[in-house]
Amino acid sequence: MSDPSTEASQAAPCPAGPPPAPGEPVSLQQKLINTATSALQSFPPLSKICQHVCAFHCYAHDTTRQVHAHHFCSHLNEEMRQCIIYDSGEPGARLIGIEYMISRRLYEGLPQEERRFWHSHQYEVSSGQLAALGVPLAAANLDASKLVDTYGKTFHTWQVDLGHPLPYGPPQLMMSFTGDGQLDPALQQQRDEMHGISSEEIRNSRAGMLDGLAPPHADADHPWRTGQAWTTSMQLQDAQLAGSKEEAAAEAAKHGGAKLST
Repeated sequence: MSDPSTEASQAAPCPAGPPPAPGEPVSLQQKLINTATSALQSFPPLSKICQHVCAFHCYAHDTTRQVHAHHFCSHLNEEMRQCIIYDSGEPGARLIGIEYMISRRLYEGLPQEERRFWHSHQYEVSSGQLAALGVPLAAANLDASKLVDTYGKTFHTWQVDLGHPLPYGPPQLMMSFTGDGQLDPALQQQRDEMHGISSEEIRNSRAGMLDGLAPPHADADHPWRTGQAWTTSMQLQDAQLAGSKEEAAAEAAKHGGAKLST
């Protein structure tokens, strides 16, 4: 299998709906189990999700690879949100990543070497690329005014733009867009038509939202500023195994592994 971090994009953008993941359909027995456990258990972290916004991400190392991303977000506090990212808002959507969003104050308190992994939201929000689905524009813009000066750290775990049937390879660092001409207009138009919204109308309604704000921090949006990107790859190294060395060696031998030094 080729390296997912360097493979060229082949899939069509923004599919009408998520294709089914490989595997057998959920059995009747499993459905009954799911019904019983969901009636007996509560899911406090998931119940805190209070927002669904859709926007676009690009791979930090290849900004031509662009993905329609549905964020389902909750607030840890006034200055931090955490979002689960899916490839659609429909049943059967595939979980493709996560994003943490923090205030400018928290971002400026990060170590400098950490800040390079984060992206700004000023353009994404003010341009109309970020949209709250099903929410009146006035209400959506009230929240957008709080989001516009935040910073996000995003990793995608499933490279659906390559047509991968399952999550292949390591998570990849993602970015947002910082100016006109970066996002594929066909992808944006397809999103608008799919959800019955107008990015241009949203953009016009947010005119002046950046007034009085300082520009995005100079350490954010690293690929757009420098032409270089931080990315992830896997490397093989010796594992630190729990238990005694003798037990670890015996376990490795049992599974046909290399002989471990004791």
